Amino acid sequence: MSVIEFKLPKMGESITEAAIITWFKSVGDTVEIDEVLLEVATDKVDSEVPSPCTGIIKELKCQANDVVTIGSVIAIIEATGEISNTATPVSNTDKALKKDLSTHKKTTKEQRTKIKNTPDSDAFLSPLVLKIAQQENLSLQEVQSIVGTGADGRIRKSDVFNYIKNRKYALPSRPQQQTTQPIKSTYTAPPIKFVEGHDTVIKMDRMRKMIADHMVYSKHTSPHVTAYIEVDVTNMVNWRNANKVPFQEKHGQRLTFTPLFVEAVANAIKAFPGINASIDGDKIIQYKDINVGMATALPSGNLIVPVVKNADQKDLLAIATDVNDLANKSRNNNLKPEEVQGSTFTISNVGTFGSLMGTPIINQPEVAILAIGIIKKRTEVITTDKGDEIAIRSMMYLSLSFDHRAVDGFLGGSFLRKIGDELEQFDVNRKY
Repeated sequence: MSVIEFKLPKMGESITEAAIITWFKSVGDTVEIDEVLLEVATDKVDSEVPSPCTGIIKELKCQANDVVTIGSVIAIIEATGEISNTATPVSNTDKALKKDLSTHKKTTKEQRTKIKNTPDSDAFLSPLVLKIAQQENLSLQEVQSIVGTGADGRIRKSDVFNYIKNRKYALPSRPQQQTTQPIKSTYTAPPIKFVEGHDTVIKMDRMRKMIADHMVYSKHTSPHVTAYIEVDVTNMVNWRNANKVPFQEKHGQRLTFTPLFVEAVANAIKAFPGINASIDGDKIIQYKDINVGMATALPSGNLIVPVVKNADQKDLLAIATDVNDLANKSRNNNLKPEEVQGSTFTISNVGTFGSLMGTPIINQPEVAILAIGIIKKRTEVITTDKGDEIAIRSMMYLSLSFDHRAVDGFLGGSFLRKIGDELEQFDVNRKY
């Protein structure tokens, strides 16, 4: 028999840490190779982690809700049977090298910090980092200015704490802020009264807490402005209704409205690339890739944002395939971490729930988000060759919330109008 150090495996590209949700085994329990040992969370995605061997659990080195670095030892297993290639046995040689390995890691970290001496505005900010930033009253720009020591320069919680400990205020106004007592609010939150046994008290689950933190952080960070337009989508609706069955028979994919919306947004971003951006201090980072996130409701009622990568480079079939695949994975909680990362612009179809329109909150660190309202048939006055006529048309509201630090009214309004034109001027003779 051998003793195995079970290390938290890699969860996806650029993921450096994960939160333990629950252990399915306790100390002394027997576990089979590839049997699910625990469940972890990275950003919004939950993943099941299998055992690397058949054996007996000797020690659990972390508990539920602990945040663990990828590659850290999280359990000790006494192997009594089959061992996978990914398992790491504990040997005397390993123990002898621990001191040298620790020194090597420290040196490597110092070298990496020296080499990467500029902030990375594209670095993924984990919910843990965002929460620490909120608690310490750090702005998004400050967090993004921190040099990350994680994989690919990712900002870790230790980087944030080191920054807070050693930060120096370079701006003239900051020393004054540092020495001046903050003005305390005189507002007292009203007490929440409820009756035990009569009213229902529901504790937020982990994802709902993360969503709440992200939304509050976004509203505190970005000055939101929302613009609206009304769009006549009759041609698009008629084309989709006429082609959804033949499309599925030919390609084996459902043709919903979502791929058409994603396509229109991608085309509009190509025309107005300034909307495809993030803010890094006094710089606007404009992305070349157009990755469209689509807010999707989970069976639990929570929201997640899977991403259609490089939407501008895909035809309708490829977009529909991605949309269907991501939607199915969302419903079954099978999304991979990389499938909910990297969005540069987000759409939220509030019409799915019957809403006429919405005022969506920006998905940080993006600078805009589009809400799509319900499609309703109404009588409208239209201009024809015969003059003005009253006709039944399929109408829809679009609303764009944008960060006024990076997007002014002209850019926001022009971009929104371009999306409307893409939908209104839909080619009814289009082939697929």
